[in-house]
Amino acid sequence: MKTELTPEQFLKKLTHEDLRPDCPTRRALELLNGKWRTYILYELCRHPTLRFGALKKAIPLITSTMLTSTLRDLQSLNIITRKQFNEIPPRVEYSLTESGKALFPVFYEIAKWGETYLPAK
Repeated sequence: MKTELTPEQFLKKLTHEDLRPDCPTRRALELLNGKWRTYILYELCRHPTLRFGALKKAIPLITSTMLTSTLRDLQSLNIITRKQFNEIPPRVEYSLTESGKALFPVFYEIAKWGETYLPAK
């Protein structure tokens, strides 16, 4: 946000404005939308750099095709970077860009909310 709002000011603004297509909250939610994007971003928050296989292992239910597709989407949105090493065998590493790293506080707030409102199983 360009101006710092308190949560109360944000809620008041949110409830009294029409939702515009260029609404920053809507754009951010669309960026995080999708079954696997937040899982991938969370893993890249936890580990500064991950190879494809390590990401696949960290998210066992995702298919290789879906992981590849989602990584490409996040790369096109400038949230992650892909670094290819010309070695044999070829090696590719993924990491967060500066705008991706700016999501750390978002995951921190989600973790705080989860600890407060979601009981441990």
